[in-house]
Order: sequence, then structure tokens, then C-alpha cells
Amino acid sequence: QVQLVESGGGLVQAGGSLRLSCAASGRFSNFLMGWFRQAPGKEREFVAAISRGGSSTHYGDSVKGRFTISRDNAKNTVYLQMNNLKPEDTAVYYCAARGGVVVTSTHPSLYDYWGQGTQVTVSS
Repeated sequence: QVQLVESGGGLVQAGGSLRLSCAASGRFSNFLMGWFRQAPGKEREFVAAISRGGSSTHYGDSVKGRFTISRDNAKNTVYLQMNNLKPEDTAVYYCAARGGVVVTSTHPSLYDYWGQGTQVTVSS
């Protein structure tokens, strides 16, 4: 089991950057980690995933080339560096963990544990 706490959200202008963090308890290195986001009235959307050791990553098409996921297993933390932010990136961002190994499995139902979310707002 793992508990997840996100931080780093906030208000930023379009073109700006934010770095989200997700601190985990439990056996963090046993879990594949992902980031998702959900805007009002929309379904939860896959953003990025990273393998247990950090060697493999996968991104949603809408963020590819702008966002970078990374993890530090010594600190039990996963990060999401978000650059060139756009108003359409506005959403609540969630950190999630699963016991699988396939980073390209992107459906939210495949993830077992979730954080409480952090709000990201991008102004135009």
C-alpha cells in the first residue's frame, strides 16, 4: 500500500512553468507512477507515467514535448515538470500508483492508489 500527497500547483501565466511533486509513503519503488488531470466537466485524462526504476516514460499526446515526469526513489517522490503551459492545461492534477509494469497502460482504472490532487490554473 502507498499514500500519495501532491504539491506544487498554483496560478501561472501562459508560457510559464510549474513543477509538481508527489510524496509517497510505503514501498514507493515497487510502484509504477502516473500523473493524471481532470478539468471541470471532463473525464480524468492521462498525462504521464514512469516505470518503477525510472528508465521508461510515456506521455499523453497533449503534453508530449512540454511535460517531463521523473522520480527519485531515494526520496520517495515523483515529479512533473510542466513547461510552456497553456490555458487548456488548467485542471486538478493527480498523482497515482499501480503495481503493474507497463507504462503505456493509461486508463485511470488501472491505477490502485491516488492522491488528493493539486490545482493548476493557467491564465491567458
